[in-house]
Amino acid sequence: MLPATTGRPLRIGIGGMAIESSQFCPHRSTYDDFRVTRGRELLDRYTWTRSDGDLSGTVEWVPLVHAVAVPGGPVERATYDRIRSELTDRIRESGPLDGLVHDIHGAMSVVGLDDAEADLTGAVRAATGPATLISAAMDLHGNVSRRFAEHLDLLTAHRMAPHEDAWETRERAARNLVARLISGKGRPHRAWVQIPVLLPGEKTSTRLEPAASLYGRLAAVEALDGIVDAALWVGYAWADEERCRAAVVVTGDDPGLALDQAGALARAYWDARRDFTFVGPTGDADDCIARAVASPARPFLISDSGDNPTAGGAGDLAYMLGRLLAHEDLASGRRTALHPGLTDPAAVAACFAAGPGAEVTLHVGGCFSAGTGPHTAPYELTGTVTALEEPGTAPGARRGNPAYDGGGRRAAVTRGGVTVILTERRTPFHTRADFGSLDPLDYDLVVVKIGYLEPELYAMAADWLLALTPGGVDQDLLRLGHHRIRRPLYPFDDEDFDAPDLTPQLL
Repeated sequence: MLPATTGRPLRIGIGGMAIESSQFCPHRSTYDDFRVTRGRELLDRYTWTRSDGDLSGTVEWVPLVHAVAVPGGPVERATYDRIRSELTDRIRESGPLDGLVHDIHGAMSVVGLDDAEADLTGAVRAATGPATLISAAMDLHGNVSRRFAEHLDLLTAHRMAPHEDAWETRERAARNLVARLISGKGRPHRAWVQIPVLLPGEKTSTRLEPAASLYGRLAAVEALDGIVDAALWVGYAWADEERCRAAVVVTGDDPGLALDQAGALARAYWDARRDFTFVGPTGDADDCIARAVASPARPFLISDSGDNPTAGGAGDLAYMLGRLLAHEDLASGRRTALHPGLTDPAAVAACFAAGPGAEVTLHVGGCFSAGTGPHTAPYELTGTVTALEEPGTAPGARRGNPAYDGGGRRAAVTRGGVTVILTERRTPFHTRADFGSLDPLDYDLVVVKIGYLEPELYAMAADWLLALTPGGVDQDLLRLGHHRIRRPLYPFDDEDFDAPDLTPQLL
C-alpha cells in the first residue's frame, strides 16, 4: 500500500557503521578491518529489500554505504571519519529520503571521541534533515545515551543472546519504519531511561533467568495498543564512557503508556541486578582444563572468554595455549585439545614457509598485546605443522559480516596432544565449518576464544566451562580499571547504593 499522502513509493535509505569496540583492547580497528558494501551488494544483505517481497512497490530502497567489522579495539579516527563522510555524502546526494534504516551496533568506540554512535547519528540526522524518519537496528549490548537516542525516531534491539534474532531485529526496524511512514502519523514518542547497571554479556544470556523473563516481556509490551516497540539494552561493559549502562526505550503514540511501560521494565531490571549469573559454570584457566581433562564428556568445550574477538578482544593472547601445554596429560598427548583462533600473521607465514610436516619453533601471540599488561607475552612453541589453509578453503564470508572469512591464511601446529590454529587475521570460530579441515569432534577438548557458546557450538558440546581468563574483555569487570564510567554503577558500587531515579523521559 502506498502512503496516502504521496501516492508514490517511499524512498528509504539504508546505511550505517557497526562494530563493538573494547577500550581495554590494544588492537586498533582500521579501514581494512571493515567490510564495506554499497549498491546492489548492500541491498542483498537483507531479505526485505527483494523486488519480489511484500514491500515491493511500496518502497524504493536507496543503498547508501554500510561498514561492519568483527569486534575489536577502538576505531582509528581517520577510518571513522572516512566512513562517516561517505555515509553523509551519499545521504545528501541521494535526494530527499522519507526514511532511513540505520543499521548499527551501538558499542562503537573511536579514538578521541566520546559516544561515537551519538556523533555518527547526529551527522546522519544533519544530512537527512528533520523531515526524514530514522529507524535504528541495534545489538542489545549497545549503550544508549540520551544524546544518541534523541536523533532517532524509532529504535529497536535484539531480544536474544546469543543473537539468533539479529536479522529479525533489522527487519523489525525496517517494517516499523515503513508502517510509520504509510500511516502518516509522523514521529512517535520515545520513553527513554538508563539503569545504573553494567554487566558482561556472559551474565545476561536470554537462555537463563532473569534475562529470559525480562526480554520475554518485550513482545507483550509491543503488542499493547498505542505502543510501537519496546527495547532493552544491557549495555557494553568493556568501554569506559559515561554512556555505559543498561537502558530501556519504549516507543509509541500514547506517551503516558510508553512512560509507564519503560519505567516498569527499568525497575524490573534494577530489581533483578543481583540475580544475573554466568551462562555456564566458571573457573580459572587451570581449573577448567583440569575439570575438562578429568571429565568423560567428549568433546568438552572451554571458552577462553577474556580474549574473545567477537566481544572486542584482541584474539592474540597465548595465555590459554600456555596453560593447556602446562597440563601433563595434554603435553604428553594422553589427551588431545584443539585451540583455534590465535592471531599471529608472522607465525602463519613461518609455517607456510616451513611446509606441512615441518618442525617449527615460533613465538606465537602478542602481535597486538605484547607488553601492554600481564599475560600478553608471546609463547615459545615448538611443534609440527599439521595443516595449512589458504583463504577461500575455509567456509567463506557469512552474510553481512566481514571478517568471518576464515581469517586469511591459517596454520595448525601440534605439540604433544595440543593443536593450535594460528590465523593471519582476527577471526571467530562459531561453527564446525569454521574449523576448516580440522574436525573439532576428533579432540577431547576444544578451547575456543568465545564467551557464551554460539548455537552450533552449544549443540556440539557434551559439556562446557566458561574460563575466566585475562584479556581485553575480561569478565571480571572490577579488575579492568574503569575510571570514566558514571558512578554509582552496579556492580562497581553495591554497598550503600541509594535507590536510583528510574523515571523515564520523553524524547
